[in-house]
Amino acid sequence: MEIALVLAVIAVIFIVQTFKIVPQQNAWVVERLGKYDRTLTPGLKFVIPFIERVAYKHSLKEVPLDVPSQVCITRDNTQLQVDGIIYFQITDPMRASYGSSNYVFAITQLAQTLLRSVIGKMELDKTFEERDQINASVVSALDEAAANWGVKVLRYEIKDLTPPAEILRSMQAQITAEREKRALIAASEGRKQEQINIATGEREAFIARSEGQRQAEINNAQGQASAIIAVAEATADAIRKVAEAIQQPGGEQAVQLKVAEKAVEAYAQLAQKNNTMIVPGNMSEVAGLIGTAMTLMKGKN
Repeated sequence: MEIALVLAVIAVIFIVQTFKIVPQQNAWVVERLGKYDRTLTPGLKFVIPFIERVAYKHSLKEVPLDVPSQVCITRDNTQLQVDGIIYFQITDPMRASYGSSNYVFAITQLAQTLLRSVIGKMELDKTFEERDQINASVVSALDEAAANWGVKVLRYEIKDLTPPAEILRSMQAQITAEREKRALIAASEGRKQEQINIATGEREAFIARSEGQRQAEINNAQGQASAIIAVAEATADAIRKVAEAIQQPGGEQAVQLKVAEKAVEAYAQLAQKNNTMIVPGNMSEVAGLIGTAMTLMKGKN
């Protein structure tokens, strides 16, 4: 009974040591008599008991690794407290098993060293502006070194860049001054544009007024010219009609009568306006005046 129990235990141990189930996204490294033999992929696998053993088990998933915070000195001798995170993945289980005694620690230390080197080549302002460049530089150098450990470095991200408190205060003061400067510039530009708009409006108003005045003067001159022409045409037409009337039978006598009436009216008005009245010594002068007027009328005709 005891022998059967011992055999059963041995059989169970043999089965357990023989059949291995490797999970998905895992790789197990098998050694035969202390030497690397093969890598087991996911699924049911067989191992020779007591001769072969699973020496290392690796996950092939992407692994995030926190990089401890450290002090880095920039090119302009400013201290920065920097921490980050690395994302890596095992691509060669055999190298990951035998390439380094502790590849996680090696990656962490190398990342810190590379980060100090990259930041030491930059000035403080550049470290905030070129974080992507810093990340890319660390990943490139780290991935090249980690290839010997069977590890692929996928990404490196800086989580935080913290300068000393004095630098933070000076940066805040600089930002405040820059914003005030922009506000003053914007206000001055606004006042400048306002003055330009006012000057432009006054200029356009002056031009409009001068154009209106010029047009008014032109219209007035044209109106006066039209009035003069109309008066001249009316006068000429009246003279023509008088001349034509004179040529009619009895016209000359009518003109003489009209001239005589005008002369009498003139003497009458003169008598009203002056205390002294001048009367022609010879009434034949009145007849001569009428004759002269008739001669002029004929000459115009």
